Amino acid sequence: MAGAGAGEAGPVKVALLGPTYPHRGGIAHYTTLLARAFTSAHDTHLVSFRRLYPSLLFPGTTQLDRSGDAIEPPVPPEPLLDSMNPITWLGAGRRIRDLAPDLLVVTWWHPFFGPSLGTAARVARRGPRPKRIFLCHNVEPHEGTPLDRALAGYGLGAADGFLVHARAEADRLAPRAHGRPVRVHPHPSYEVFHRGAPSREQARAAIGATGRVLLFFGYVRPYKGLADLLDAARLARPDAWDRLYVVGEFYEPRSRYARWLDDSALREKITVVDRYVANEEVGTYMAAADVVVLPYRSATGSGIAQVAFGAGVPVIATRTGGLEDVVEDGVSGLLVQPEAPDQLARAIERFFDEKLGPALAAGVARARARFTWEALVEALVRLAAECP
Repeated sequence: MAGAGAGEAGPVKVALLGPTYPHRGGIAHYTTLLARAFTSAHDTHLVSFRRLYPSLLFPGTTQLDRSGDAIEPPVPPEPLLDSMNPITWLGAGRRIRDLAPDLLVVTWWHPFFGPSLGTAARVARRGPRPKRIFLCHNVEPHEGTPLDRALAGYGLGAADGFLVHARAEADRLAPRAHGRPVRVHPHPSYEVFHRGAPSREQARAAIGATGRVLLFFGYVRPYKGLADLLDAARLARPDAWDRLYVVGEFYEPRSRYARWLDDSALREKITVVDRYVANEEVGTYMAAADVVVLPYRSATGSGIAQVAFGAGVPVIATRTGGLEDVVEDGVSGLLVQPEAPDQLARAIERFFDEKLGPALAAGVARARARFTWEALVEALVRLAAECP
């Protein structure tokens, strides 16, 4: 790698290829914060999307971030890539090739983008440069199809190496790697949402929260296990918890949850915020919560866990995918088996009965050193140096 001395990773020229502001969501936030971390030590360029999904394929209300407090990239992004226009795939690749970076980091999260990202990454290569690292949030979707596998095969085929955030994803990727290096590194924390966040008392007053508060945060999709959490809320002792906030846009019919949300035993204790939450609101919901509950039936990365950890909030999660790599049982949270509402109910009872909040929050604070963006940048540069 250019600028690297023997045994150490020095400054490199890097291009990032992935979504960023003004697109919304966790992947865009991630790419933006990674770019910020790279710019502190490396010459950084950002090539992004002019269009992500065609409107017919997007289940949400808008693909753009309407937050008042935008998370903006540190360098002007070049929005060149249109997922539906092959001409732009070639153009984005040529632009990256002209930049002549040492390292190209490609954000990978869904096979739908396999043709666009895979083509751009192939065109970007001139001789031995750049080293193309695919940073994989999800190797394949939670509800995958044969077409997804074919698209993933093409897209991931353009990589020289891979970095994932969970051992389970490394195992899924192994058959596709064909000898190319695969490294596991923790997902960094999102402290950005909590700078200037209100106090616990202010946050609770703002949303009307009282007592022992549970928080489910993020898009609602079947694999997120909200149904299991609602079952657990009904199975737990009525006096074990007081409020459950379900905060996030429903990517499936809300009617599927009617039998819980309309249940007289739960109805008055559950608040549903069915929308994409602006950046400036995230800290309020986290500050108001005693614990974030992630009842996922399957998981890859752990973005919401790291939003919670960035706020210093412990987590009750399932032993699946990346969650098990991040949450230390009895140290920074509690872990239960997936699709086991009875276990989840007991964990909720235990959290409040044993007053575990302060001890687990202290464990979260101690764990933060593992989850820095700077460490991720170092891991990517080291990985690129290993690639042939």
